[in-house]
Amino acid sequence: MLIRINKLLNAEKVAHCRAVLSVAGWADGKATAGEQSALAKRNLQLPHDDPGGLELGELILDALGRDPRFMTAALPRRVFPPLFNRYDEGMGFGAHVDNAIRHGAGGMRLRTDLSATLFLSEPDAYDGGELVIEDVYGEQLVKLAAGDLVLYPANSLHRVNPVVRGARWASFFWVQSMVRDDGQRSLLFNLDGAIQETRAALGDEASASLKLTAAYHNLIRMWADV
Repeated sequence: MLIRINKLLNAEKVAHCRAVLSVAGWADGKATAGEQSALAKRNLQLPHDDPGGLELGELILDALGRDPRFMTAALPRRVFPPLFNRYDEGMGFGAHVDNAIRHGAGGMRLRTDLSATLFLSEPDAYDGGELVIEDVYGEQLVKLAAGDLVLYPANSLHRVNPVVRGARWASFFWVQSMVRDDGQRSLLFNLDGAIQETRAALGDEASASLKLTAAYHNLIRMWADV
């Protein structure tokens, strides 16, 4: 399931992110790549302990916690602290799959059920740089407005096409979901959407609304790992 979340950050917050990142100490992105990924990775990345990056990470985590679409789609148990990358002209990231387990500060370990990219550059600011995700329907090319986020299964083969003009800035992170199976999360996401439509049409107390809501929570009870 590939989910687009529009305007996770508004224009003011995107501008703030870019102001902080414009004076940041970017480093070679290979430093945080696995052995295989490092062979395909050509970008710049903010060190995980950069003070500006830590500040922006908290801003993004706060926005995620306030976004009902993210909460419904991801059913997050744990979110890896957001990181930041930059692709200048000639840079890209070849096809790869994200590591199954990520290790963070303080002994944190997280199973990567979902990957997320939050775009911080407008699409017309660079050519190339598309995030290409392979799924059962073929290749999906993703190039979103600044402030928009894409959420997709972390077991997907994906790449970032080389940038041929300008620069592509983004935040990226991973989510461990309470429901690890993508098919089950998709079913729950669609069921939640049907519940919202039914409640809007018939009211919260309608029999159909109550039955759908009960089914949703009973499926959560069956599948969730908390």
